[in-house]
Amino acid sequence: MLMLTDVTVLHKIKEGDIRTFEQVFRLYYSPLCLYAAGITGRMAVAEEVVQEVFYCLWRDRQTIQIFHSIKSYLYVAVRNGSLQYVEHCEVRERHQDAIAAKEQEQALSTPEEVLEYKELESVICRAMTKLPERRQRIFRMHRDEGRKYNEIATLLSISIKTVEAEMSKALQTLRKEIDEYIYIL
Repeated sequence: MLMLTDVTVLHKIKEGDIRTFEQVFRLYYSPLCLYAAGITGRMAVAEEVVQEVFYCLWRDRQTIQIFHSIKSYLYVAVRNGSLQYVEHCEVRERHQDAIAAKEQEQALSTPEEVLEYKELESVICRAMTKLPERRQRIFRMHRDEGRKYNEIATLLSISIKTVEAEMSKALQTLRKEIDEYIYIL
């Protein structure tokens, strides 16, 4: 149930009181950005998501229905916007990976090269599944997403030395698996 202050604030915003809206904006903008950055992994994207939520709140102020508190409404809207962004990135990444794989496959000229490439790809995938979850995540954040060690350390709340150590161990495991595959050939 809405608190009396939330009812008053929402009523003022619905009437177009820009000062009340600005107060809500100032109160929640920074915490919402930090919350969104924790989901998206990027502060610039987080700021865009939060700004969009506030824009929609103002745009739809006369028809908006808030059943709990303004704070919970804002956090849910930011969470949903952040998750949509992450999902969009994953879809785009899968599409780009599919295109890259198709291009790589077309670049290989003989059926033997295609087969060797696919075998090596499966060796790498199997090796990745052998890695502990955190090590695998760090490796993917660095190699697939192009993140720097210090950015990974910040996002995962670990030290840069831990990121370096995990990357080193991941690369050792991958080298070992690939060396074993090559030795068999």
